[in-house]
Amino acid sequence: MPVERINNNVYRIPVPLPNNPLRELNAYVIRGREQSLLIDTGFRLDACRRALREGLAELGIAREETVVLLTHMHADHAGLAPEFVAPGGGIMVSAADRVLLDKFSGDNRPAREGLNRMFIAAGFPPEELRTIARSNPALSLASVAPADYQQLHDGQVLTFGGHRLHCILVPGHTPGHMCLYLEEEGIMFTGDHVLFDISPNITAWEGVADSLGDYLNSLRRIRGYEVRLALPAHRKPGDMKARVDELVAHHDHRLAEVGRIIRESPGIDAYQVAGRMTWSIRSRDWSDFPLTQKWFAVGEALSHLDYLRVRGQIVRTRDDAGIDRYESA
Repeated sequence: MPVERINNNVYRIPVPLPNNPLRELNAYVIRGREQSLLIDTGFRLDACRRALREGLAELGIAREETVVLLTHMHADHAGLAPEFVAPGGGIMVSAADRVLLDKFSGDNRPAREGLNRMFIAAGFPPEELRTIARSNPALSLASVAPADYQQLHDGQVLTFGGHRLHCILVPGHTPGHMCLYLEEEGIMFTGDHVLFDISPNITAWEGVADSLGDYLNSLRRIRGYEVRLALPAHRKPGDMKARVDELVAHHDHRLAEVGRIIRESPGIDAYQVAGRMTWSIRSRDWSDFPLTQKWFAVGEALSHLDYLRVRGQIVRTRDDAGIDRYESA
């Protein structure tokens, strides 16, 4: 697909994501005279690599003049960053997500074992986890080559191509997700914080008490900005304020659903909660769910359970088998 001109010297390069329901990544470029900014990159796959390389060539941008900024650490955004940043240059990412990149880059077995422990405590069958480890893009493609990561901070202002980008920390989808705001133009790069055709996955994170609460607070913060054009990392743009309201309402509905499930089945685990939640996936029932989607669903159930538990609405106890059980407070 050809490069799309969005505004002045702002462009979109569509990067395909093979065998992924997200379909493609919107990699954005702000072209400058001496340095150009590349926002997000794609998986470490040949199809992604080729599309990004061809898009930059079409814009006449060489690797030597490319600065890479990551909205967050997920592999479909960060995977190719070390290959496209200028030699000796740094990759900009939030401080919180830099920690996660360091943790999950390469074959970091302890990090993956810690992730597995969280899902086993959620009631995820170990045999299913072993199977999913061979096919889950969040695991098998999360490896990012070592690189020099430069920390971005909330409120920091960057200048590229005559544009001033305001960095806005919006934890939730990841602990250090960043949005980028071009105030003069009313343009915001929303990454995966606000998506318009699909709802961003909000999962539990080790060391984060309430990722869903963080996400909802971040949504309310971002709603206060005047945004003429919101540019998401996946699919099409849309009305920013209206979409924020829809996402808040969506999670309010989810929380009510999870609370009802626990009241009806006290002592249930997160895997079982996820199996009774409503999902927009074509499957006969929970047992027929694709394993990768089941993994994401359990992570999302955990974030909603954490939200209710932190607010004293439910309680969590661990049984003798090491499984966390939930019931109403």
